[in-house]
Amino acid sequence: MYCRKDHLLYLDTADDSYERIPASSSMKPYKIAIFFSGVERTLAGSGYNLRVDECKSAAYDLMAFSGMSYGKYADAVLRQVPSEVFEQYKDRLPENFRKRAEHFYGESARVEAGVKAWREGDIETFGQLISQSGHSSIHLYESGSDELRTMYEIMNRTKGIYGGRFSGAGFKGCCMALIDPDYEEEIVQQVTKEYLSAFPKLEGKYSAYICESADGVVMK
Repeated sequence: MYCRKDHLLYLDTADDSYERIPASSSMKPYKIAIFFSGVERTLAGSGYNLRVDECKSAAYDLMAFSGMSYGKYADAVLRQVPSEVFEQYKDRLPENFRKRAEHFYGESARVEAGVKAWREGDIETFGQLISQSGHSSIHLYESGSDELRTMYEIMNRTKGIYGGRFSGAGFKGCCMALIDPDYEEEIVQQVTKEYLSAFPKLEGKYSAYICESADGVVMK
């Protein structure tokens, strides 16, 4: 609904405000690669709800440590806590709470850096930020599955991929990447070969798609 072809959607989920940022005329060509791992995404039974609780706990602890006013635990979110507060009190958090919060603040910074890179037409930096997001999701948020983590590593070493990560809630499902169209066929061949070599039982379930951005659904 919000999307437009060749635009970046800059969405603030706190108040649902958004900006559509057009691709710069100086930006190199790109396409979007979607690699389905062959493993269906399910949130039930995954670590997703636990990660949400860990982030809430980190926010609640940081507000208490710093003397910030706070309400119900259920309403606590890291967005309410300035990054300066996290830097000052992060060593008092349990390790897992600290790692989840570090991921959150890192992602927030990457969003702002990504918007800047997009406005400037710097697709290489934009892609690197996507890959850094994937690294943080694996090592700080500790999400993903063996299949998605393996695919992420394959994408990172494949020529022609500007950057990529797994998508959605990040425990199963798909990886996405921004790619140089000149390497489209080689990318699909390389990722497919390496991934199915690692997970041969997923042949026939795994799939790869190359697409372009498009306008979102129009409500009439």
